[in-house]
Amino acid sequence: MTNLRTLREREIIELILKQLDRMPQMPIPFGDDVSAYPLDNSLMLILKTDMLVDKTDVPPSMSLWQASRKAVVMNISDFAAKGTQPKVMLVSLGLPRRLAKKEIIEIGRGLNAGAREYNAYVIGGDTNEASDLVITISLFGIAKKDSMMLRSGAKPGDIVAVTGSFGKTSAGLKILLDNFEAPKKIRGIFLESVFMPYARLREGLALSQSRAVTAAIDSSDGLAWSLNEIARASKVGFLIDKLPSADGVKKFAKINRIDEFELTLYGGEEYELVLTIKPKLWKKAKEAAEKVGGKLLPIGKVTAERKLLLEIDGKRQVIEPKGWEHFKSITA
Repeated sequence: MTNLRTLREREIIELILKQLDRMPQMPIPFGDDVSAYPLDNSLMLILKTDMLVDKTDVPPSMSLWQASRKAVVMNISDFAAKGTQPKVMLVSLGLPRRLAKKEIIEIGRGLNAGAREYNAYVIGGDTNEASDLVITISLFGIAKKDSMMLRSGAKPGDIVAVTGSFGKTSAGLKILLDNFEAPKKIRGIFLESVFMPYARLREGLALSQSRAVTAAIDSSDGLAWSLNEIARASKVGFLIDKLPSADGVKKFAKINRIDEFELTLYGGEEYELVLTIKPKLWKKAKEAAEKVGGKLLPIGKVTAERKLLLEIDGKRQVIEPKGWEHFKSITA
């Protein structure tokens, strides 16, 4: 029998989408980071909803304040990938009966901290009893149609870039979940990346205004999966020749006898932006990111051949379409 024990998240989504009537002239197609509704000829209402579940999304030692803030950051990161400023959000809470009053207060404070950090407000929501803590955020904003960065615009020859390095969060999760070892200095950095993620909203807004970006995606499901999603939507390939591993990741991999490439490519929950940039506007894009305190790191180029390849030290390997995915860990 086919059920949640055998279906992956993307398969479940496809099954549901097949049952839906498609809205005529959808401004943003199914499968992008956000959804949209046209307000007039130039403006769109931008919508996003995402869910944090204690059992699958909250690692050991993460406080309720950090978990509720993370629930907000998860959604804001998708707005960052589209270059859209979030304005308001609704919050639905599934609350276990075991929670104490002080813990409810901690959740509320975390939600507010996450919202205000990105100049947005919580304006309402819903609560209900649940067997596990569930925080669902519905985020809203307004964007100009001609400034939206989608997944589907990458062209051969474009520069592939990211707003930061990768591997810290996957290393941090291995420390928390699998008791992997790390020197004290990098251990703290890795754990901080798990407990206090940041959305690259300032960079996303600035890059959208630069008009240099041809495609963009949030990297919360991992660098490899993000590249594959842009490749699929844009009908292109990638040749990645610079692995954007964070400082300490190579050392951590060596100490624990694991693959640095695996940590960097397939970890997830990094909340960086993965983008393709018009070559002639590279300098403008880089300066736009740096002007708001961020950075833009070139890691490869877009190719016409629809293959995703990593080339390091003259050796090529396929970048597999895998990353973080709900339901895949469910067992009988």
